[in-house]
Amino acid sequence: MIKEVCIENFTDVSRFIKLGADRFELNSDLAAGGLTPSFGMIKKTVEVAHQSHISVETMIRPRGGNFVYSDNEIAIMKDDIQMAALLNSDGVVFGCLTSDNKLDKDKMKQLIDLARSLNLEIVMHMAFDEIAPEQWEETIDWLAKHGIKRILTHGGPLSQSMFNTIPNLRKVIDLARNKIEILPGGGINSDNLFQVDKLLHCDQYHGSKII
Repeated sequence: MIKEVCIENFTDVSRFIKLGADRFELNSDLAAGGLTPSFGMIKKTVEVAHQSHISVETMIRPRGGNFVYSDNEIAIMKDDIQMAALLNSDGVVFGCLTSDNKLDKDKMKQLIDLARSLNLEIVMHMAFDEIAPEQWEETIDWLAKHGIKRILTHGGPLSQSMFNTIPNLRKVIDLARNKIEILPGGGINSDNLFQVDKLLHCDQYHGSKII
Protein backbone atom coordinates (compact mmCIF):
# COMPACT_ATOMS: atom_id res chain seq x y z
CA MET A 1 0.00 0.00 0.00
CA ILE A 2 1.34 3.43 -1.01
CA LYS A 3 0.81 6.18 1.56
CA GLU A 4 0.98 9.61 -0.04
CA VAL A 5 1.43 12.36 2.56
CA CYS A 6 0.10 15.83 1.81
CA ILE A 7 2.54 18.39 3.26
CA GLU A 8 2.98 22.16 3.37
CA ASN A 9 5.99 22.61 5.67
CA PHE A 10 9.54 21.47 5.01
CA THR A 11 9.97 20.85 8.74
CA ASP A 12 7.60 17.87 8.36
CA VAL A 13 9.56 16.16 5.58
CA SER A 14 12.21 14.29 7.58
CA ARG A 15 9.69 13.26 10.24
CA PHE A 16 7.30 11.79 7.68
CA ILE A 17 10.14 9.99 5.91
CA LYS A 18 11.04 8.30 9.22
CA LEU A 19 7.37 7.41 9.77
CA GLY A 20 7.19 5.63 6.42
CA ALA A 21 5.88 8.03 3.80
CA ASP A 22 5.96 6.53 0.31
CA ARG A 23 5.23 9.70 -1.67
CA PHE A 24 4.69 13.40 -0.98
CA GLU A 25 2.18 15.83 -2.43
CA LEU A 26 3.79 19.21 -1.84
CA ASN A 27 1.64 22.31 -1.28
CA SER A 28 1.54 25.68 0.34
CA ASP A 29 -1.49 26.93 2.29
CA LEU A 30 -3.49 23.79 2.92
CA ALA A 31 -6.10 25.97 4.62
CA ALA A 32 -6.92 27.30 1.13
CA GLY A 33 -7.08 23.76 -0.26
CA GLY A 34 -3.41 23.57 -1.27
CA LEU A 35 -1.58 26.03 -3.51
CA THR A 36 1.68 26.02 -5.47
CA PRO A 37 4.66 25.92 -3.09
CA SER A 38 7.66 28.22 -3.38
CA PHE A 39 10.81 27.62 -5.43
CA GLY A 40 12.85 27.04 -2.27
CA MET A 41 10.28 24.71 -0.73
CA ILE A 42 10.17 22.54 -3.85
CA LYS A 43 13.95 22.50 -4.23
CA LYS A 44 14.76 21.47 -0.68
CA THR A 45 11.89 18.98 -0.34
CA VAL A 46 12.84 17.21 -3.56
CA GLU A 47 16.50 17.06 -2.51
CA VAL A 48 15.72 15.47 0.85
CA ALA A 49 12.94 13.18 -0.38
CA HIS A 50 14.99 11.85 -3.28
CA GLN A 51 17.81 10.92 -0.89
CA SER A 52 15.31 8.44 0.60
CA HIS A 53 13.94 7.42 -2.82
CA ILE A 54 10.60 9.12 -2.14
CA SER A 55 8.87 10.85 -5.03
CA VAL A 56 7.38 14.35 -4.89
CA GLU A 57 4.24 15.58 -6.66
CA THR A 58 4.01 19.38 -6.74
CA MET A 59 0.66 21.16 -6.54
CA ILE A 60 0.05 23.61 -9.40
CA ARG A 61 -2.73 25.91 -8.23
CA PRO A 62 -2.27 29.69 -8.31
CA ARG A 63 -5.07 30.62 -5.89
CA GLY A 64 -7.80 29.25 -3.67
CA GLY A 65 -11.45 29.18 -4.65
CA ASN A 66 -12.81 27.56 -7.77
CA PHE A 67 -10.94 25.78 -10.56
CA VAL A 68 -12.08 28.06 -13.40
CA TYR A 69 -8.90 29.75 -14.59
CA SER A 70 -8.27 32.76 -16.80
CA ASP A 71 -5.70 32.71 -19.60
CA ASN A 72 -3.33 34.69 -17.37
CA GLU A 73 -3.70 32.13 -14.59
CA ILE A 74 -3.00 29.32 -17.05
CA ALA A 75 0.17 31.19 -18.06
CA ILE A 76 1.19 31.30 -14.38
CA MET A 77 0.50 27.58 -14.03
CA LYS A 78 2.65 26.85 -17.09
CA ASP A 79 5.53 28.77 -15.55
CA ASP A 80 5.06 26.89 -12.28
CA ILE A 81 5.07 23.54 -14.10
CA GLN A 82 8.39 24.51 -15.68
CA MET A 83 9.69 25.50 -12.23
CA ALA A 84 8.67 22.12 -10.81
CA ALA A 85 10.47 20.32 -13.65
CA LEU A 86 13.58 22.47 -13.21
CA LEU A 87 13.68 21.48 -9.54
CA ASN A 88 13.32 17.76 -10.33
CA SER A 89 9.80 17.27 -9.01
CA ASP A 90 8.57 13.86 -10.11
CA GLY A 91 5.14 15.11 -11.06
CA VAL A 92 2.58 17.88 -10.93
CA VAL A 93 -0.98 18.04 -9.63
CA PHE A 94 -3.63 20.24 -11.22
CA GLY A 95 -7.19 20.46 -12.53
CA CYS A 96 -9.17 22.94 -14.63
CA LEU A 97 -12.95 23.17 -14.85
CA THR A 98 -15.45 25.17 -16.87
CA SER A 99 -17.97 27.47 -15.22
CA ASP A 100 -20.55 24.65 -15.35
CA ASN A 101 -18.20 22.23 -13.55
CA LYS A 102 -17.10 20.15 -16.49
CA LEU A 103 -13.49 19.37 -17.32
CA ASP A 104 -11.96 22.28 -19.23
CA LYS A 105 -10.33 20.11 -21.87
CA ASP A 106 -8.66 22.96 -23.75
CA LYS A 107 -6.89 24.36 -20.70
CA MET A 108 -6.14 20.91 -19.33
CA LYS A 109 -4.54 19.92 -22.63
CA GLN A 110 -2.31 23.00 -22.61
CA LEU A 111 -0.97 22.06 -19.18
CA ILE A 112 -0.80 18.34 -19.94
CA ASP A 113 1.15 18.86 -23.15
CA LEU A 114 3.70 21.00 -21.32
CA ALA A 115 4.04 18.63 -18.38
CA ARG A 116 4.46 15.60 -20.63
CA SER A 117 7.10 17.41 -22.70
CA LEU A 118 9.03 17.85 -19.43
CA ASN A 119 8.63 14.16 -18.49
CA LEU A 120 6.51 14.96 -15.44
CA GLU A 121 3.94 12.58 -14.02
CA ILE A 122 0.49 14.22 -14.01
CA VAL A 123 -2.20 13.95 -11.35
CA MET A 124 -5.76 15.28 -11.58
CA HIS A 125 -6.61 16.72 -8.17
CA MET A 126 -9.89 16.98 -6.28
CA ALA A 127 -11.39 19.37 -8.79
CA PHE A 128 -12.65 16.03 -10.11
CA ASP A 129 -15.09 15.92 -7.20
CA GLU A 130 -16.98 18.96 -8.54
CA ILE A 131 -17.80 17.13 -11.78
CA ALA A 132 -21.29 15.59 -11.91
CA PRO A 133 -21.42 11.78 -11.60
CA GLU A 134 -22.99 11.43 -15.06
CA GLN A 135 -19.78 12.99 -16.44
CA TRP A 136 -17.38 10.71 -14.57
CA GLU A 137 -16.96 7.98 -17.15
CA GLU A 138 -16.31 10.35 -20.05
CA THR A 139 -13.97 12.45 -17.89
CA ILE A 140 -12.00 9.42 -16.70
CA ASP A 141 -11.66 8.13 -20.25
CA TRP A 142 -10.44 11.54 -21.49
CA LEU A 143 -7.91 11.87 -18.67
CA ALA A 144 -6.60 8.36 -19.25
CA LYS A 145 -6.30 8.95 -23.00
CA HIS A 146 -4.29 12.12 -22.38
CA GLY A 147 -1.71 10.54 -20.12
CA ILE A 148 -2.92 11.42 -16.63
CA LYS A 149 -1.31 9.01 -14.16
CA ARG A 150 -3.94 9.15 -11.42
CA ILE A 151 -6.99 10.97 -10.06
CA LEU A 152 -7.05 12.20 -6.46
CA THR A 153 -10.66 12.03 -5.29
CA HIS A 154 -12.79 12.10 -2.16
CA GLY A 155 -15.80 10.79 -4.04
CA GLY A 156 -17.83 13.87 -3.19
CA PRO A 157 -17.67 17.17 -1.25
CA LEU A 158 -15.04 17.31 1.48
CA SER A 159 -17.83 18.33 3.86
CA GLN A 160 -18.96 14.70 3.70
CA SER A 161 -17.21 11.96 5.64
CA MET A 162 -15.13 9.54 3.60
CA PHE A 163 -17.43 6.78 4.83
CA ASN A 164 -20.41 8.57 3.27
CA THR A 165 -18.66 8.79 -0.10
CA ILE A 166 -17.51 5.16 -0.24
CA PRO A 167 -20.24 4.19 -2.78
CA ASN A 168 -19.11 7.00 -5.11
CA LEU A 169 -15.47 6.00 -4.71
CA ARG A 170 -16.30 2.42 -5.57
CA LYS A 171 -18.02 3.61 -8.73
CA VAL A 172 -15.04 5.77 -9.71
CA ILE A 173 -12.65 2.88 -9.05
CA ASP A 174 -14.75 0.56 -11.22
CA LEU A 175 -14.94 3.11 -14.06
CA ALA A 176 -11.18 3.66 -13.92
CA ARG A 177 -10.14 0.03 -13.71
CA ASN A 178 -7.28 -0.82 -16.12
CA LYS A 179 -7.34 2.79 -17.41
CA ILE A 180 -6.02 5.14 -14.74
CA GLU A 181 -5.03 5.01 -11.06
CA ILE A 182 -7.45 6.24 -8.39
CA LEU A 183 -6.03 7.84 -5.24
CA PRO A 184 -8.67 8.17 -2.49
CA GLY A 185 -8.10 11.08 -0.12
CA GLY A 186 -9.70 13.67 2.11
CA GLY A 187 -10.27 12.65 5.70
CA ILE A 188 -8.14 9.50 5.61
CA ASN A 189 -5.82 9.28 8.60
CA SER A 190 -3.73 6.71 10.43
CA ASP A 191 -6.71 5.79 12.63
CA ASN A 192 -9.19 4.99 9.85
CA LEU A 193 -6.89 4.00 6.97
CA PHE A 194 -7.26 0.25 7.33
CA GLN A 195 -11.02 0.53 7.84
CA VAL A 196 -11.25 2.53 4.60
CA ASP A 197 -9.00 0.04 2.84
CA LYS A 198 -11.27 -2.87 3.83
CA LEU A 199 -14.10 -1.05 2.01
CA LEU A 200 -12.17 0.10 -1.09
CA HIS A 201 -9.26 -2.32 -1.56
CA CYS A 202 -7.07 0.34 -3.21
CA ASP A 203 -3.30 0.13 -3.46
CA GLN A 204 -2.72 3.79 -2.51
CA TYR A 205 -4.21 6.46 -0.23
CA HIS A 206 -3.66 10.19 0.40
CA GLY A 207 -3.84 12.38 3.49
CA SER A 208 -2.04 14.93 5.63
CA LYS A 209 -2.34 12.63 8.69
CA ILE A 210 -2.16 9.27 6.94
CA ILE A 211 0.92 8.22 8.95
